[in-house]
Amino acid sequence: MAGRTTLNAAILAVIALGGVLLGFAAWIWFVPPPQFPMAQIVPIEKGESMRIVADRLAKAGVIRSPLPMVLYAQLTGTGRKIRPGDYAFRGGERIPQVMAHLVRGDFIVVTVAIAEGLTLHQVSERLAAAGLVCQPEFEEAARKGTLVKSLGFGPLGAEGYLFPATYRFRPRARIDEILGAMLARFYQIMTPATVHRTFELGLTPREIVTLASIIEMEARAPGERKLIASVFYNRMRLNMPLQSDPTAKYSFEGATEPVAAAVRIPSTFNTYAFAGLPPGPIANPGLKSIEAALYPAHSDYLYFVARDDGTHVFSRSLREHEAAIAMLKKTSGRAPVESTRTSMPISR
Repeated sequence: MAGRTTLNAAILAVIALGGVLLGFAAWIWFVPPPQFPMAQIVPIEKGESMRIVADRLAKAGVIRSPLPMVLYAQLTGTGRKIRPGDYAFRGGERIPQVMAHLVRGDFIVVTVAIAEGLTLHQVSERLAAAGLVCQPEFEEAARKGTLVKSLGFGPLGAEGYLFPATYRFRPRARIDEILGAMLARFYQIMTPATVHRTFELGLTPREIVTLASIIEMEARAPGERKLIASVFYNRMRLNMPLQSDPTAKYSFEGATEPVAAAVRIPSTFNTYAFAGLPPGPIANPGLKSIEAALYPAHSDYLYFVARDDGTHVFSRSLREHEAAIAMLKKTSGRAPVESTRTSMPISR
């Protein structure tokens, strides 16, 4: 009789323990952790195991215990579908909801718009303003870093190859990741057919990008890019200096001088001082300017001068060009910048 009583007591103890464990499991599963006063940032790295991910979430208080999440991931097969990134959790969610964020990739992203015609210096300013990089470190990497050296950019670095687009980066993206994303977008358009076209024109891919960067900085009306390109090709064919103001104003550090002063400052980029292209791009051109450099219009224009609305008057001779300047001076009531430098042909 005593033995049966002991057995019954043991059974009851096991049932009670099972009830406690079941209740604890139900609490873990059905009762979410409390919401946080501030979002908890949890980084998930590529290739990390589900156990490591679950441990990190538990330490951050996003889930109550790692084991149920590991079991859930195994049962549902979702452990192999989580996406790396930096996640912001506010608490108050059960395990399936937390896992859904990881599978959908609801991680934090920093969106940065890089416009056409920005210099490398200006791109680094945009990235620094978004909190992604330390500006001097990015510029150093873009000029002299291992990645740009491996791609053969030489001493001038990646200027011209940081393709203008809207990018989405994780907050802790490394500089090489950011550079790699921009360069990858550029090389998407430099197909074998594009490279072949550069050789048909008698230029190297770098020279095409350099010319495209000048077109980008000169053109304000999109429809004029190919005409502006034709002016520069005609001048190169005749061994005339390109005499492009943006080349005279270009500097690595982003310093700017008034045009009238800049054109008189000797530099390896100032195309008032020599015939042909400068040693490298002066900005990062967009697709339309690259296309204009590859497929210029057919014209015999050698000059252009800007109207107040950003469009240009194109001329075939210096006489026509000077007449255009005089006309614009008369109609606008002010002299175009170019009219102060009639001692030599000018291309604006």
